[in-house]
Amino acid sequence: QVQLGESGGGLVQPGGSLRLSCAASGTIFSINAMGWYRQAPGKEREFVALITGGGSTSYTDSVKGRFTISRDNAKNTVYLQMNSLKPEDTAVYYCNMKLNKNNYWGQGTQVTVSS
Repeated sequence: QVQLGESGGGLVQPGGSLRLSCAASGTIFSINAMGWYRQAPGKEREFVALITGGGSTSYTDSVKGRFTISRDNAKNTVYLQMNSLKPEDTAVYYCNMKLNKNNYWGQGTQVTVSS
């Protein structure tokens, strides 16, 4: 049984920073791509960032230059460093992993950017 556990969300003022973490636990043979998605109220879930098994990264345009995705393979963990946060970044953030040839999602962590 594999589970993804997220942490790091919260309330932050505009211009502030947060770091999200997502760790996989259970019987793990291989992890390929790791990513982050988000869903704002009344909107569909959208792609935020991705890091491949080889370390290549990609981002949605609205977060380029502000967010950085990284991974620690020894800890089966993916991170999302979010800087210069804006109110429009407010959403529930979900991690995603292509793990053991299956697709897994975290439970989501709330990020609220407000003064």
